[in-house]
Amino acid sequence: MTGSDQFLFFFSALGAFNGFLLSVYFAVHAKKKIFTNYFLSLLLLVLSIRIIKSVFFYFNPHLSNIFIQIGLSACVLIGPFLFLYLKTYTEDQKPNWAKHVIPYVAIISILGFFYPYVEYRSIWSKWILLAIYVQWFIYIVLSAKYLLPIVKKIKQRESLRKIDIWILSIYLGVALIWLAYNTSAYTSYITGALSFTFILYVIVLLLIFKNSRETSFFQEKEKYKNKEIDPKTLDIIGQKLSIIIEKELFLNPNFTLEEAAKELKVTKHLLSQYINEILGKSFSSLIKEYRIEKAKKLLETEKNYTIESLGYDSGFNSKSTFFTAFKKTTGLTPAEYQKAYSK
Repeated sequence: MTGSDQFLFFFSALGAFNGFLLSVYFAVHAKKKIFTNYFLSLLLLVLSIRIIKSVFFYFNPHLSNIFIQIGLSACVLIGPFLFLYLKTYTEDQKPNWAKHVIPYVAIISILGFFYPYVEYRSIWSKWILLAIYVQWFIYIVLSAKYLLPIVKKIKQRESLRKIDIWILSIYLGVALIWLAYNTSAYTSYITGALSFTFILYVIVLLLIFKNSRETSFFQEKEKYKNKEIDPKTLDIIGQKLSIIIEKELFLNPNFTLEEAAKELKVTKHLLSQYINEILGKSFSSLIKEYRIEKAKKLLETEKNYTIESLGYDSGFNSKSTFFTAFKKTTGLTPAEYQKAYSK
């Protein structure tokens, strides 16, 4: 290898190696042994397998075909593990992971047995790999719905939590790696591996910021530095905030910070600062609390309506969002809460 090739090999392989290390970390040493961590670990593992195959194939085209087949096969699980990771974090419940993993493992194993890469290279290159990338893309699209709350915060200029930035980074990273591989015909085959290394280090950098006690990189308070609200304005906003409850403005599932500020006759900036600094929460979290309280009252008094309809009547825009938010806040499902109250 020339000096430039050695540098390229080192940099591209470094991402795969550290991907393996992070995969082990999240599986073994993560503080919370929850499914979310395991899915993240598996996502990094299959990405690393795919990347290491690309690196060695690029620098050694005579790489054993079995390793090429393993590397390509790993791609079939990248999309599902991304989807499962975002789903478990967003919905805070154990998903039915088997239906997203076992069928694909079975299919790729059967194809690999009857159509091994060493004998059917053209079929793999033309059809099987195409199907894998299409399936990967479909899961990227399906996973996008779990980013909607984050996108909504960005549109409303709300502060993003540290975990929001982390989730967004993971999603965009996987999407960019998919894009790098699908455009490699116009750039270079090693682009995917280099993209993974770059993205991985960006994500690690975010993780370092996230865990740093000194930095306020992700903290909304930094946004309002040297812009304290005077006591009189604090009282006025505190009193006006009750208007949202009295008029039940939160029943509108698309109720925004901008609409709230207009209704309360304060600036959006002041209202956001008050909710973040004084109440210690985001606007969306506050509205969610109002909706949960409304739902609790409806569950206590209304017996002739379905629980799902009561969720919509409380301002939630979907059944899953209602059930997840209610259980996270009360520790009970809506049905369990209604049953406990009626005793």
